[in-house]
Amino acid sequence: MTDDATVPGMTERSEATTARPTSYSRVSLGIMAHSSEANLLGNVHGGEIMKLADSTAGAVAHRHSGGPAVTAAMDEMTFLAPVHVGDIIKTYAQVNWAGTSSMEIGVRVEAQPWGNASDEPVHVASAYFVFVAIDEEGHPRPVPPLETETEADVRRRREAEIRRAHRLARKAEIDQGREA
Repeated sequence: MTDDATVPGMTERSEATTARPTSYSRVSLGIMAHSSEANLLGNVHGGEIMKLADSTAGAVAHRHSGGPAVTAAMDEMTFLAPVHVGDIIKTYAQVNWAGTSSMEIGVRVEAQPWGNASDEPVHVASAYFVFVAIDEEGHPRPVPPLETETEADVRRRREAEIRRAHRLARKAEIDQGREA
């Protein structure tokens, strides 16, 4: 691979063995919703919210893994309330679980009317993404272990392990059905 400014170089592989705390790679992004992102009802398309959540999760995965990481799956996305044109949309994300080369990133999406700072932000969506760290050839590479810091981090890791077990069981059952 060439030295392309869009693909920063990898960190040393020895860093992949040093655990990183959950706070190390947390990211928050914010944007204002525009009419070009809305449907006929004036609500922001769910796909736009998904794209923002995926971008936030990608930044977290890159930070935690120390280099490029790609979306392997979106395990779940739940929409809880509409987002309107003009709302300020904020995403908050962190690593919930880290394996050998993959990570689950949890993303919380909130919205707040842009003209009224006294309005409490509304939790509008949550999502769980699986990212895989890749090397220069696009092959999986090791990621650092995750060090939980709070009881909430421990809960998130436990729930991520449940989601992972369900993904693997679903895949095994589908594969078994295809072989029959």
